[in-house]
Amino acid sequence: MQITSPSIPSLVSSSDHLLEALAAHYMAMPPVAAMQPSVLDWQDGCLRMHAPLDANVNDKGCAFGGSLSSLMTIAGWGLAFLKLAEAGLEADIYVADSRVRYLKPVYEDLLVEVRLDTAGENAADAIDLPGALRGKGRASVRMEARTLLADGGVAAVLVGRYVAIARD
Repeated sequence: MQITSPSIPSLVSSSDHLLEALAAHYMAMPPVAAMQPSVLDWQDGCLRMHAPLDANVNDKGCAFGGSLSSLMTIAGWGLAFLKLAEAGLEADIYVADSRVRYLKPVYEDLLVEVRLDTAGENAADAIDLPGALRGKGRASVRMEARTLLADGGVAAVLVGRYVAIARD
């Protein structure tokens, strides 16, 4: 899946502007907009997103599995975008592969957190994603996203690999 990166705001150092650009980009895609996602915050390498249950409910009254997977997937894409945009870089970002484990049904609004996997096989690229992109023209990073429950539990986990290719 490719999602074309939004233009980097002129004030690259402002995380608020980057979060606004990311949120606007999500809302420009009809399938994503239908989920009604919102970007909550980005702190200490963690991107947090929310989506209301009523826009993502299935026939059993809990969150649709496709919505859980989609929200975790776009959160991972968003984290790659933010890390690169913070460094003033634009790239085409793709989700290369992912694996989802559904652990519990979600009967509440969706809350997702995503972080770079700094312990995996491409840990050096994850730690310095902008440096890897500058040096090689492309970078591959693994991320882990979790759908969290209000009681502190985890409802779903997505481990994904994202590829960023520098724009000419």
